[in-house]
Amino acid sequence: MGKLPDLEGLAIFAKVVESRSFAGAAAELKLSKATVSKAVSRVEARLGARLINRTTRRLALTDAGRLLADRAAQILADGEAAEDAALAQATQPRGVVRLAAPMSFGVLNIAPLLPEFLATYPEVSIDLHVSDAMVDLIGEGFDAAIRIAVLPDSSLIARRLCEMPRYLAGSPDYLSKHGRPRHPLHLTEHRCIGYSYAMTGETWRFTKGGKSATVRPAGPLRVNNGDAMMPALIAGTGIGILPEFILREALAAGRLERLLPDWSLPAGAVYWVTPPGGPRPKRIEVLADFLVETFARRAKRGTIAPSTSMPRPAGKAKRR
Repeated sequence: MGKLPDLEGLAIFAKVVESRSFAGAAAELKLSKATVSKAVSRVEARLGARLINRTTRRLALTDAGRLLADRAAQILADGEAAEDAALAQATQPRGVVRLAAPMSFGVLNIAPLLPEFLATYPEVSIDLHVSDAMVDLIGEGFDAAIRIAVLPDSSLIARRLCEMPRYLAGSPDYLSKHGRPRHPLHLTEHRCIGYSYAMTGETWRFTKGGKSATVRPAGPLRVNNGDAMMPALIAGTGIGILPEFILREALAAGRLERLLPDWSLPAGAVYWVTPPGGPRPKRIEVLADFLVETFARRAKRGTIAPSTSMPRPAGKAKRR
């Protein structure tokens, strides 16, 4: 057959056989009796054979009807089982969540939370992919992603997990050799380290009161991971912009200094994002709620994990 089978018609026929009447099947299916009768007639016309002999008092299956009845009943049962399974997955937390997260933030702040979540929801499993590349949620089959962004893609559904400021930073050694920028436009004279997956491309935007300044940085190095930028920053290779959680320990230890602190970069945040449409399976909703609640508590305590992957100098840290 070139066309798809009439699964709806076969299921209605099975319900008529089970109920032994068109009226009974219509009542159980919450359809009109005429709709049920038309569905059975449609199957008969498609097969070119009468399935039921109708009288005023009873229904009698023809030979063709008897041959089809068991198969139709199986189709109905399989359809009901498939719907029940999908409904259970939508209402009960079970199944696999495919989650994408930025490399450094995912390793430090997402992966450590998962054991607690999985212990709470033992029928849920998580397939975590950590990469700073911007994944295509729909095209690559992800259920959700963690993104550090100024604003997430407007086509996605986003929930804010926590604020994530970004700072321009450089080492004392770099500043002693190349000087300290006093205005964003001075950055054109400096060695800047680029980040390959920046949401704003190769442009740094600063604001101060009603003023704004835009710079296209240039320098000897571009990286596709924040932690990979840290050795170059600390060594004095150049200056760059990174999220606060990566810079925190180096700033506190004096290995890096925040630059242009009176100028602001676009406010960033960490978002939980999902593709448009819905509703979502329960496993995705409970993971989203867990992360939102956990990060709300951690943000109040100031315990968003910092990066600790930068190299540590052998001697005492230089402070200014």
